[in-house]
Amino acid sequence: MRATAGGASRSFSGRTAWARALRTPVREYLHTEAGGALVLLVAALGALAWANVAPSSYASVWETPLSVAVGGTGISLSLREWVNSGLMTFFFLVVGLEARREFDMGELRDRRRVALPVLAGLGGMAVPVMIFLAVNAGRPSAVGWGVAMSTDTAFALGLLALVGRGLPEAVRVFLLTVVVVDDVVALLVIALAYSNQIAVLPLVAAAAVFGGMLVLRRADVRVGLVYLVGGAVAWVALNSSGVDPVVIGLAMGLATTAYPPARVDLERASGLFRLFREQPTPELARTATVGVARALSPNERLQLMYHPWTGYVIVPLFALANAGIGLSADFLARAFTAPITLGVAIGYIAGKPVGVLGTSWLVTVLSRGRWRPSVGWGAIGGAGALAGIGFTVALLIATLAFSGADLEEAKLGVLTAALGSAVVGWLVFRGTALLPPRRRARALLGTAETIVDLAVPVDDRRDHMRGPREAVVTLVEYGDFECPYCGQAEPVVRSLLANFGDLRYVWRHLPLTDVHPQAQRAAEAAQAAAAQDAFWGMHDVLLTHQDALRPVDLLRYAAELDLDVERFRDDLRRHVGADRIAEDVDSAGLSGVSGTPTFFVNGRRLYGAYDIASLTAAVHAAKGRAILGVQTGGGGGGEPVA
Repeated sequence: MRATAGGASRSFSGRTAWARALRTPVREYLHTEAGGALVLLVAALGALAWANVAPSSYASVWETPLSVAVGGTGISLSLREWVNSGLMTFFFLVVGLEARREFDMGELRDRRRVALPVLAGLGGMAVPVMIFLAVNAGRPSAVGWGVAMSTDTAFALGLLALVGRGLPEAVRVFLLTVVVVDDVVALLVIALAYSNQIAVLPLVAAAAVFGGMLVLRRADVRVGLVYLVGGAVAWVALNSSGVDPVVIGLAMGLATTAYPPARVDLERASGLFRLFREQPTPELARTATVGVARALSPNERLQLMYHPWTGYVIVPLFALANAGIGLSADFLARAFTAPITLGVAIGYIAGKPVGVLGTSWLVTVLSRGRWRPSVGWGAIGGAGALAGIGFTVALLIATLAFSGADLEEAKLGVLTAALGSAVVGWLVFRGTALLPPRRRARALLGTAETIVDLAVPVDDRRDHMRGPREAVVTLVEYGDFECPYCGQAEPVVRSLLANFGDLRYVWRHLPLTDVHPQAQRAAEAAQAAAAQDAFWGMHDVLLTHQDALRPVDLLRYAAELDLDVERFRDDLRRHVGADRIAEDVDSAGLSGVSGTPTFFVNGRRLYGAYDIASLTAAVHAAKGRAILGVQTGGGGGGEPVA
């Protein structure tokens, strides 16, 4: 039976499991980041409390040596070094994975959108460094210039999710791109400027191991143990070379491709599961498990595996190990006038937003608008301010550049900058929210063209539509009448149509015949009803009674809808609607759709779970762009339909 609208908003948490059970779009990534930011904050406060209540205990615990040896060879590091260089490798792996996902499937797959945020990221690093060098000019402390340049990915994205609720996803993608550039450049700086004397032979060995893993990935080898061992060997080699080994995590993440599951892989997986259902043996269970896993990209599976651990365990543990400083009155009075503290704090709080915003404006002007930001200037200003939260990598570089009192001053500058940048970012987004609707939309969305994923535009002479034809927002769903998640989505769509006047809704058929034996017949029944101008009546009945789609049921529904039952029966028998359904299936393939339900808003595909809040946010963002006159390319729904 069909779920109620309220129930759907709670329970409609995914798509058909065989279509895409893994949820890894940016909003899911940031859901973990939001919770992780709170845990990170608690860990940082805990470190400060520990370092002030029991300073000797804090120092002794994290300086405890820990050795790993095999035979007579091994590695001995302090507990803090294991956290900073060992566990943080997984954090940078996740950062690389998400950046690659956006590059392959998200906003950045349009390569024209990459250049501006990359340059903005570089500008956002250069200005703080210049401020730090100006404040510390002629002093030995100038060696710590790297402390003032890099953004904390987890903290910045987490706070964006907290202070920027309701923001368009493009704002998060812009900030993500900026901070990934930060991380890449920061790791290069660590490797070149803050590493010990580099040993060439271990460095070559690490590069060779990584190259071997790329070859295996190219050959589609998906044995996780192979890459885990290879990554560990490369990590050890980098550690021996004098280069900070966290580099290997980011490199492996960026090398791991992301892609939506292909329908042929999904059909193969469902076939393997059917074999297991018929003969539940351990061998078939393993084959089915492998088949299902292979339908998903390695990028998505690794994010699902590691992202919660990095967000809730590794990064907070890093904060606990590094954020502890003694906060005596004498120290604070001295440190807040010290060039190191001032250079770091001013560099981040003022330099980051100036660098990000100024570089974005300069690139737009010099390119005469050919390179435009994918978001508005208010969003860039707020994102630039939050990019001033330089917690993780800044502390990492500080421990490499300074020691003693200088290190404590650098840590205080980093903590002060994190607090100040968070406040500035909140003020920018709060001020933007108070603008009139049209100005607010422009400040957040900008005027860049949106990406269009829908290969076959909406045709009002052919497609099944609900809502006003002149609506500025078009919601397209590829659905299956036997798919339980399509049934749960239906009241959500109804709620949108009832509460959002400028919306038209289009249904396109995608019967998943390998898992839904009645789906093709149900789609043909809807087409037979459409021949009698009753498509939507049959559509509603079919989704209401998804457990009763036999031929006798379909005939009963036709009678209840006062259709010509004999004509309906004859159309079903002759499969009159099959060609039309096949056209929808072909268009789904052209758009990369393999599961149901899959939604497009003004031609832009939505990934992940769909509830009333998510769909409403996407529809509102699309309407905002339409109001501003932003073109959508031809995906159906950017312009009025005659």
